[in-house]
Amino acid sequence: MTQRTRILIACAVLVVLVGAILGFDLVRRRSQAATLAPGSVPIYVDGRLAGGFSPADLGRLEKVSFVDAEEGKTQEGWMLRDVLPLYVKRSVLKPDTRIVVSSSSRDKRGELTWAEVDDSANMVMFALSGRGTLKLISRLEKLDTRDEWVQDVDRIEVSQP
Repeated sequence: MTQRTRILIACAVLVVLVGAILGFDLVRRRSQAATLAPGSVPIYVDGRLAGGFSPADLGRLEKVSFVDAEEGKTQEGWMLRDVLPLYVKRSVLKPDTRIVVSSSSRDKRGELTWAEVDDSANMVMFALSGRGTLKLISRLEKLDTRDEWVQDVDRIEVSQP
């Protein structure tokens, strides 16, 4: 074996090692980016994880409130229209974009369009339940009573029609 052949083999081994290290690092970074803290609500855009948040993360947003029609009780929380743009690009949120907020433990879901969510008169918002979990409530007819609220929210899906 000539000196030139040994140098070429050594260079090839170095290139393979550097490529393997870079590939491993890329896979590790992607898996860390997709990991959410326990109790976080993941947000999926067209089936891909876009981010997630916990009730504690909402403290930086402006709180709003309204009196629910069913019990006359003040409901206080954060508008969904303020939460989504923190994790979803505004260009994705068109008037007919479908937004599904669901609770697997309660087997409930609320289906809305971005136009409904973005209308401040509808008061589509998250409020804290007595147990510290999020519930989706609204003045909209389909979400204005306790039976229709989505309590213990654990997933949000955003998709184009």
